[in-house]
Amino acid sequence: MKQLNTRLNLVYALILFIIMTIFLFMVGFQINILVSFLLSIGLGMLLLNIMGKNFQGDSDSKLPRLSKEKEAFYLSKGLSKEDIGYFRRTMAQAHKQIIAIDKNMHQSGKLKAIENRNNTVALSKELFKNITQEPNRLHDVDKFLYVHLPSLADLSEKYVEIEGHKAKSKTTYDILQKSADTIDKMSQQIAEDYVRFKQEDIEDMSVELESAKRSFHKENTDTDTNSFDNTI
Repeated sequence: MKQLNTRLNLVYALILFIIMTIFLFMVGFQINILVSFLLSIGLGMLLLNIMGKNFQGDSDSKLPRLSKEKEAFYLSKGLSKEDIGYFRRTMAQAHKQIIAIDKNMHQSGKLKAIENRNNTVALSKELFKNITQEPNRLHDVDKFLYVHLPSLADLSEKYVEIEGHKAKSKTTYDILQKSADTIDKMSQQIAEDYVRFKQEDIEDMSVELESAKRSFHKENTDTDTNSFDNTI
């Protein structure tokens, strides 16, 4: 995930550098500043479009092969071919984040206690499975996929890293406690994401929330982290 962000940042930095270089080059040849600016921006947008397509192609090439049956399923749910590509890339990223969260939660006693209390990994896996069964409802889980999962994956990773420091000051312990509190809240939000997705079957959300946490017994999270279905 960090490598993905780093690569994107490098692409944007390179394009910005090229735009500035072209602009200064044209101004140096005494071309009108406004014309130079517009031409530089235009060339920059063209490069961004080309690199963006190449980047998307690289991402698609890393996805598992799409079977005819799975493609037919997506089409039956009203997805276009472009929608299918976007959905598969999104879910592939979510799968990696769930695996990362599972790993991080089991590297710290504090985080493991939070995970046990909220059943975060089991609920995330179950919600992942439900989304793949109803791909036309991707918009219903935007916070889960684009905010809660990536935030929890990043913060839990940083927590484990800081907790592993041999020497810790009072400030470090304060930061760890605040981070643990935030991770706990994020875990609760994921449980709420699951309940919200299933709200058509739910009469009392608060009661169902606790029921959902208990229904996925702890033994579900003790299995191989890669064992849950990631077929997209």
